[in-house]
Amino acid sequence: MDSSHQKRILTGALLLLVPATGLYFGGWVLVAVLALFCGLALWEYLSLFWPQGRLSLKIQAVACAALLLAAFETQNPVWIALALLAGFWCAGFGFLFGYSRSPENTDFRDAAVFLAGLVYLPVTFQFFLRLSPLETVLVILAAAVSDTAAFYAGTHLGKRKIWPQISPKKSWAGSVGSLIGCLALCLGMGQAFGLAPWWAFLILGAWLNAAAQMGDFFESALKRALDIKDSGKLLPGHGGLLDRIDSLLLIIPAYALARTLLPFFGQ
Repeated sequence: MDSSHQKRILTGALLLLVPATGLYFGGWVLVAVLALFCGLALWEYLSLFWPQGRLSLKIQAVACAALLLAAFETQNPVWIALALLAGFWCAGFGFLFGYSRSPENTDFRDAAVFLAGLVYLPVTFQFFLRLSPLETVLVILAAAVSDTAAFYAGTHLGKRKIWPQISPKKSWAGSVGSLIGCLALCLGMGQAFGLAPWWAFLILGAWLNAAAQMGDFFESALKRALDIKDSGKLLPGHGGLLDRIDSLLLIIPAYALARTLLPFFGQ
């Protein structure tokens, strides 16, 4: 095993320790862990669009992300609405003051990037606050297994590319391997801990894997449109944090929707 591969495995293992700590303690410790992950990933996301400058907007976005997660923890709709409005007006004032200083270099699309980042990350991450520890483990493992199975199947068997315009390296073999891995995980956890019938967990596995692959393709398209290889350099062997959690960001709401239709696990 080469050193880069060892570094990739070690980084992935260490990365799991942080959410594990939040899961163990729960409550506001979990909120703090989510805020840390969210803040780092949101900074990377904004840096894709603003590689230089916009420092005040990046800081405001991270603060809004933490505020949103805290508001969702309270489950008070008034606080949630106020946190969302705070995000809107941070973006709006950024546009207002930027336009007053330099109209030719200020575009309202910067506000759209800001607001999209809040939906993409903290609004997505808040679903973790509604999941049981077992459901959280399933969601995280579904993303990890989907990515890992795709990597190994694609590396050893991949020849025919699945979507070269978006991601030149991803293959049909990797996609199928990813699906099989996620199906096996969901079926195994369902048989061991679940309440739903076995076939429901197979459907869940296919649903979560589709979300994982589309979340991965979305971030790949985003980077390709901006001519960027990695979202950052935070994680050795993995690139940026956003590169590591891109599939997870669509799996989370996909599972949240599925559990409203059928209870898979006890609360």
